Amino acid sequence: MMRTALAVVVSVLMAHAAAAQAVTVQDATAPDPDDQPLPVRIWYSGTLTNGAPRPLIVISHGTGGSLAGHTDTAHALAGAGFVVVSVSHTGDNYRDQSYVGRGLHLIGRPRHVSRVIDYMLTTWAERRRIDPTRIGVFGHSAGGFTALVLAGGEPDTSRGETHCLARPDAWDCTYLRQHGFNFANAPRVSPSAWHHDARIRAAVIAAPAVGYAFAPKGLSRVTIPIQLWVAGQDTVVDDSPAIIKGLLPRRPDYRLVQRAGHLSFITPCSREEAAIASVASKNGALNWCTDPDEFNRTVFHNEFNAAVTAFFAKTLGRSRGLDNGQVH
Repeated sequence: MMRTALAVVVSVLMAHAAAAQAVTVQDATAPDPDDQPLPVRIWYSGTLTNGAPRPLIVISHGTGGSLAGHTDTAHALAGAGFVVVSVSHTGDNYRDQSYVGRGLHLIGRPRHVSRVIDYMLTTWAERRRIDPTRIGVFGHSAGGFTALVLAGGEPDTSRGETHCLARPDAWDCTYLRQHGFNFANAPRVSPSAWHHDARIRAAVIAAPAVGYAFAPKGLSRVTIPIQLWVAGQDTVVDDSPAIIKGLLPRRPDYRLVQRAGHLSFITPCSREEAAIASVASKNGALNWCTDPDEFNRTVFHNEFNAAVTAFFAKTLGRSRGLDNGQVH
């Protein structure tokens, strides 16, 4: 029995090692003419040069997060034949939250994703291997809000003041105060001024934040397929996911994870992630290496990554796997 168990463990470790070797990871910078250049990380499997064009997935992290925050999900998607790219949002990442106090941390996010798509389609060395008609977005927390705006959502951030007056102890309201934000000095952005991108054909949003910013018709133009993940023990986004679910004109692929917390959708913490989370928590952000008691993030992510991959394969066109570096 012991030898059998050991053999199983060795086989699993070898399989993980082979999968890791099969995924190429690149760091690059996408230009943003309206602001600072955007750090990005790219994942893909096999050899791109001879394969058919692949779908592209862009990952948008949450407030105070990192482009490494969803590495295991990126690996899973890359292994299934997608090209994946994550972005570090200017002024709203674990190193720099300077835009939060000025009320600018949400406004630029949709544009950042579009600039990354521009880079991947026009500048990246392997750009010809991307199918521009099959682009999706994965967003967690504020990244979920970002995905909804890109898909046609029109938020009204002035609604945040009413939210914080009614719920001053809400996590996002406390976070804003910690960074010196004052609604009286907040930039006024009309709902129709937000950046949308018609190239995006599907989105996965996990524990989406700032749902209160959408008026009753604020999501009426979001008609792309949506997979919506909700954490049953989420103490960060309050009822935002429920608001969003109720406003979407097309029924989402709804996934409630009863025992999960807000941070449970972030990759199980490696040393890199633990170090990043520690730095972020000192600046008032959440330590995303924590979960509710008895919740096993590693086990959950096996199911989560498989479901996310299946959703994008269904909505963006199925990839039947990799064979000698080619996607079929």
